[in-house]
Amino acid sequence: MPRNRRLFLALPPFLAAAIVAGIGLNSSAEAVTDSLLSRQKPVLVSSTETSSLSGDRAVDGSTTTRWASAEGSDPQWIRVDLGQASAVHRVKLNWEAAYGKDYRIETSDDGSTFTTIKSVVGGNGATDDLTGLTGHGRFVRLVGTKRGTSYGYSLWELEVYGTADSTGDTQAPTAPTGLAASGVTATTSTLNWTASTDNVGVSSYDVFRDGALIANVVQSPYTDTGLSASTTYKYTVKARDLAGNVSAASNEVTVQTPTGGGGGNPFVIAAAGDIAEQCTASSSSCAHPKTAALVQAMNPANVITMGDNQYDDAHLSDFQNYYDKTWGKFKSITKPIPGNHETYDDIPFDGYHKYFGSIATPQGKNYYSWERGNWHFIALDSNDFVKEEGTPAADPPQLAWLKQDLAANTKGCIAAYYHHPRFSSGDHGDNPDAAQLWQTLVDAKVDLVLNGHDHHYERFLPQNGSGAKDPNGPVQIIGGTGGASFYPVHAAHPATAKLIHDKNGVLKLSMTDTTFTEQLIGTDNTVLDSSPTYTCH
Repeated sequence: MPRNRRLFLALPPFLAAAIVAGIGLNSSAEAVTDSLLSRQKPVLVSSTETSSLSGDRAVDGSTTTRWASAEGSDPQWIRVDLGQASAVHRVKLNWEAAYGKDYRIETSDDGSTFTTIKSVVGGNGATDDLTGLTGHGRFVRLVGTKRGTSYGYSLWELEVYGTADSTGDTQAPTAPTGLAASGVTATTSTLNWTASTDNVGVSSYDVFRDGALIANVVQSPYTDTGLSASTTYKYTVKARDLAGNVSAASNEVTVQTPTGGGGGNPFVIAAAGDIAEQCTASSSSCAHPKTAALVQAMNPANVITMGDNQYDDAHLSDFQNYYDKTWGKFKSITKPIPGNHETYDDIPFDGYHKYFGSIATPQGKNYYSWERGNWHFIALDSNDFVKEEGTPAADPPQLAWLKQDLAANTKGCIAAYYHHPRFSSGDHGDNPDAAQLWQTLVDAKVDLVLNGHDHHYERFLPQNGSGAKDPNGPVQIIGGTGGASFYPVHAAHPATAKLIHDKNGVLKLSMTDTTFTEQLIGTDNTVLDSSPTYTCH
């Protein structure tokens, strides 16, 4: 009998078992007490290569499904919400061929401010089993800073092990009931359900479409957008509590989107104003890289910017150093307009014009119109109407152009966008100088008006020329949430439907030939607000 085999047999049984199991003699009790905390938990990612390689596939327990980021770009990240604060002792990464060479593991209590608990330099892919960690938080994020290949980052599985702070709560919430769909269009479906109950408290709801997790929201309702006409979808909802317990699924509801007809030719527009501060993704507080990731996930037909695209003085170098590195990837499909900060350059609008080129002035002016489907879009320069210094022209040439453009329009739906809002509950407040512009749009039965300038989100009910609620007026939405620091807000206007003053995000506009629906998508990929489906005037 070989010598090494005789020695093995001579070992005490517990040591022999340890060697067979691959457990070192110095293993801590954590290996026994730690639990897998990340399985099927909500995931947020910086990007996806395709919709079939979404982030949830990295925590589904299967080594045949994976998450893949967009190719050829650093940094990229994937974040898991553990459901409650937990001690994190181990993170196991099962890489696909596209692996991270340099990356870090971070934890956070609030999903915004992160602390690095492990940095890896010179990784070689395959499986990275990171043990002995001493992190703590509800959120765990892997941030890839250097790719090991020319592709992106791709994980078969991301596993987080540790102990939850509330290990005593093992009771799952009751299943949501009464799941039903309403307001179904060719591209959208609004889901409503009766809230679940829990012995401690329900924290959120997972929404599933055709068995795949598509959203995690705080409460009902939820509007699913970007659907296809003449298609059947099946939905269920599950409830979560802070201990990570998940309920059984709700009843299943089947939705059949209509064929389209007059509501056909659906498309998505991404929109925001007040975008790029002088910061980069290396700073966790820098918001415009995060909002750019939202735009990429929307895969929009076009991107609308509502002014103040670059802070502070909008020099060409600022556009190149900040805006271009994030929102610049959508430059070819962007339909921009300037804000007041674009006038602060040494020569007003110089950096704006040089960066965007003919995209900014397709008709030779800062204002222009364009069309998609049955929609007529009007991009306006409100600096002609609202001036910070001096008196605006009583009847600027742009107004005459606008009236001619509206008179010549043959499309059934109209949207206009410009920087300075007529009505606002924000720090700048209402703009009486924009009254003439607003009244012109009201008289033309424009359907949707988008603005920036005030750094908050505000969706109004349709209003008339004086700001009173009127179903025949435009829906005004302020989307000054693209990345700039927040401004305070004041008492909401009587026509305000939703006011959010402390969340960055991007407007997702789902348009058909006869309707539109708007959502504000936050940087954690949650739906912060959903409008009704409006039919064009």
